[in-house]
Amino acid sequence: MQIDQLRKKSFSFFIGTLLVFLFSSPLAHAAAPYASLSAGLGFLTNSSADDGVVKVEDVWGFNTGYLVNGAVGLDGDMYRVEAAIGYQSNSIDTLLGIEIPGDWNWRVSILSFMANGYLDIESEGSTVTPYLTAGAGIANVSFNDGITSDDDTVFAYQLGAGIGFEVSEDTTVDVGYRYFATSDVDPGGYGVDYSMASHNAVVGVRFAF
Repeated sequence: MQIDQLRKKSFSFFIGTLLVFLFSSPLAHAAAPYASLSAGLGFLTNSSADDGVVKVEDVWGFNTGYLVNGAVGLDGDMYRVEAAIGYQSNSIDTLLGIEIPGDWNWRVSILSFMANGYLDIESEGSTVTPYLTAGAGIANVSFNDGITSDDDTVFAYQLGAGIGFEVSEDTTVDVGYRYFATSDVDPGGYGVDYSMASHNAVVGVRFAF
């Protein structure tokens, strides 16, 4: 219970501090606020396991999953910064190469809290804007077998690129790619670290205020 409370307080402190920074910084006086929503497909790579003595590749295999993200930020023309919350869920396909029965419903879910920055490569008069992005934060990674679950909260980061299509003065449709990864996770604290990384394809809408 104490660990869960500490995690919740850490999440709240992280987001609260980031929002205060965003909207009280000098950037806030020269940039336009926005909110965004996005969804897409998450392709988790096979996860290796390392107990400090032996490393085993491809312990977990995953099916294609889904993800959703929400963010608030500031747009300063070429540069954007934002605070984002994301959720990703993938069913587990194999364990040590052996297929998991479909009715077992083993899943991995990732709840992330990220600070992201963007470089918009703008062209005068164009409604199409390529961009590059990078972000860092924390993620809670949970393994669930349908009855019990074990989780771990770790550092997370992402890198990506995409294209924004301005459909109106205040609305932009975004299509992009994100490489999302965390430091090794030890769900349940059993002394076995698992790798966690995902190639994500996302489509979103950004609303300027």
